[in-house]
Amino acid sequence: MKKRLAGFGILAAAALALAGCTDSAAQPSSAPTDDASGGEMTNVRVAALPIAETGALWAAIDEGIFEDHGLDIEVVPAQGGANAIPALLSGDIQFAIGQPFGPIRADLQDLGVTIIGDYANSLPDGTDVNAVVALGDSGITRPADLAGKTVSVNTIGAAGDLTIRKAVQDDGGDPSAVQFVEVAFPDVPAQLEAGTMDAAWAPDPFRAMILGQGGVSVVQPYQATIPGLTVLTNITTQKLLDENPDLVESYSAAMSEALDWASSNEDAVRAAIAKNLKIPDEAAAGITLPTFTWDLSDSGIEDLGALALEFGYIDNEPDYSRLIQQQ
Repeated sequence: MKKRLAGFGILAAAALALAGCTDSAAQPSSAPTDDASGGEMTNVRVAALPIAETGALWAAIDEGIFEDHGLDIEVVPAQGGANAIPALLSGDIQFAIGQPFGPIRADLQDLGVTIIGDYANSLPDGTDVNAVVALGDSGITRPADLAGKTVSVNTIGAAGDLTIRKAVQDDGGDPSAVQFVEVAFPDVPAQLEAGTMDAAWAPDPFRAMILGQGGVSVVQPYQATIPGLTVLTNITTQKLLDENPDLVESYSAAMSEALDWASSNEDAVRAAIAKNLKIPDEAAAGITLPTFTWDLSDSGIEDLGALALEFGYIDNEPDYSRLIQQQ
């Protein structure tokens, strides 16, 4: 087993190094600066996960799309949308790209966190962008097998474990018997190899690493429960919307253009994934990309909220008119 999984270490370590490269103590700057051509630029800090989906953002930055809108983007690696919310509230970052469940919880606490646009949706059929995976000799082959097992997610109490519980229930298993542990995506291959958990919820490239070394895909939980559910959304605060609407407008226009461009420039997105996650080009070529979109109309956020209420993750559904403010 050690020999078969040896290839995991180098790729996972490189991605983990990327995830830890942010300076959380650094102060954000929204003050204008001059770019090389003499134009005025605004520095903006955006939290994003070190996963394949972020390739659209990295590629659009390289393409100069944000620069064309007067924005100098600093990408701050984060573990999940919920983890980025304290940094949003403190003003350490201006925007975050993350799962919508963190904002759902934040709205229920009246923290003033809003979703201003989509970013990427999962795929309603075929090979999806994330899956629960296990080692080939684990004996885990279907969702019901996860009952009584330890399964990792990047953030406990969010869309990952919620949709996994629903998939286990629908397959006849006991969803309350699944033990979830929080493991950052870049750590998943090494932790599976070490045997600290039985299965893991993972996006590419980490899902692909495991499957490429003989692992099995147990279930694609988004597709099994809310097909096409948003993977990542664009998040900010009501305070920023109120106090700096011009910045939100510029960011929204730039991100909308960036996502449209990424949808038509898959090769550039894959090249950015290879560069920023430090994986071979051939590995990036095999990654399943999501549907990149700014439009929240088909994001499934309200369906996710209803599922969260059903499973007792939340006591009430959020005020969606306040939470979701499409820009």
